[in-house]
Amino acid sequence: MAINLELPKKFDSTVERTHLAAEHILRPISRKYDKAEHEYPKELDDLGEAAKQARGQERTGESETEETYGVANGASMRAVLSAREMSWGDVGLLLSVPYQGLGNAAIAAVADDEQLERFADVWASMAITEPSFGSDSAAVSTTAARDGDDYVINGEKIFVTAGSRADHIVVWASVDRSAGRAAIKSFVVPTATEGVTIERLEHKLGIKSSDTAVIRFENARVPAENLLGSPEVETKKAFGGVMQTFDNTRPVVAAMAVGLGRAALEELRRILEEAGHEIDYDRPASSQHASVAEFIRIESDWEASWLHTIRAAWMADNREPNSAEASMSKAKAGRTVTDITNKAVEVGATAGYSETLLLEKWARDSKILDIFEGTQQIQQLIIARRVLGKSSADLK
Repeated sequence: MAINLELPKKFDSTVERTHLAAEHILRPISRKYDKAEHEYPKELDDLGEAAKQARGQERTGESETEETYGVANGASMRAVLSAREMSWGDVGLLLSVPYQGLGNAAIAAVADDEQLERFADVWASMAITEPSFGSDSAAVSTTAARDGDDYVINGEKIFVTAGSRADHIVVWASVDRSAGRAAIKSFVVPTATEGVTIERLEHKLGIKSSDTAVIRFENARVPAENLLGSPEVETKKAFGGVMQTFDNTRPVVAAMAVGLGRAALEELRRILEEAGHEIDYDRPASSQHASVAEFIRIESDWEASWLHTIRAAWMADNREPNSAEASMSKAKAGRTVTDITNKAVEVGATAGYSETLLLEKWARDSKILDIFEGTQQIQQLIIARRVLGKSSADLK
């Protein structure tokens, strides 16, 4: 039976809009903000306002709805398509677009209807990682103690994307350290809250246009209603609620890798063709120039990455559990984009290694896509647990 992998036409406008933004807004200023680390890209303000308006239309029912098409609305698919096209322009700048923070995805995944309305227009970063741990999200040591109608948050978070620019922070904290991972909850904290301090901004290998902050919380008080999801500590469910965030965001990160990989593939194809090496898909790769054979190999990996990504997004839109597929998409795309960009630098020779082209920048930017939202090793561990039917206690 034939499989139709063509995307529904209702997504055409999303792809066209976001690609135009990537081509005419992000790509032209890509090198500028790579060299001006920590300087806010004011050119993104209009994109941020457009994103806010689009979310407002979704809330009021003015945008395309489930009833319009008779199928799931496709919010996850739109997100991955947007991320793919915008990352073709610049990954760091995409992460800097106002009102599009990773914390917004967390709110969308866990918040109740009242919270969705209350936090509809915020720009939220997401604070998970701490100095004592990286990928082990269950090791959160930041605490949130109930005090009357509030929670009082204490701890330190590192590598917070858009941490100094966003107006809110989604903070992972434990409400009871003795209860382990089941007590880890996420809280929406206004950045201007007393006791919230931006300690410093990191200097990084890549995505320099995106700010990455260290944030300290000292007796930061937030209303109890800012806790996302249930306040109850349910040991049987562990912290599945907060982890659900990753099932939504990992395919988006995979799509970012796919978009950046496509940019590098296009540049690599141009270099090969200008050197007189035709890419012939009707001939065995082994009978063509070695660089062409390598191109065909990494392009096939890129295609596989994209198929994994849209599968994970489709499952999310159709309310099917997609934890394994989300990790598969992230693992495959993260590894593939580093392979593609490094190969492009190698084949590009002096032009690839210098700042003549954007290839060296893309190689630097690509590495984070294999790290954040869970490293390669973490994704493989999650996939193994799902395939083998093992728990986190059984397989570490």
